[in-house]
Amino acid sequence: MSEDKRNFFSDVYEVVRLIPEGRVTSYGAIASYLGSKGSARMVGWALIASHPAVNIPAHRVVNRVGMLTGSQHFEGPNAMQERLEKEGVKVKNDQVVDFDKLFWDPAKELL
Repeated sequence: MSEDKRNFFSDVYEVVRLIPEGRVTSYGAIASYLGSKGSARMVGWALIASHPAVNIPAHRVVNRVGMLTGSQHFEGPNAMQERLEKEGVKVKNDQVVDFDKLFWDPAKELL
C-alpha cells in the first residue's frame, strides 16, 4: 500500500473516531472534509480495511442518503444495524430514519 493511501486511511480513521455516538455521517462528507471530494469510495475502502478493529466505529458511516451500504462488511448481515440501534439510531429497510437530523458533518462540527 502506498504511503499516500496509508496516510489517507489513517486520516479517515481519525475522523470516524470523532463521530459522536448516536450520529451518522457519509463517506462523501468524510472525503470532502479531508480535501478529497469525489473520493467517497476510497473512504469505504479504508473502512473495509479497518475491520475487525474495534476502535473505529465504521457502523456510523453510511451513504449520502443514509443507506447502510457497508453492512455486508460487518461480522453478520445485521451487525451494522444492531450497532446503530444500540446507540439509539433507528433503521428501517436498511436506511437511517431521520438521517437529516442525525447527520454529523465533519466540515461543520470539526471547525
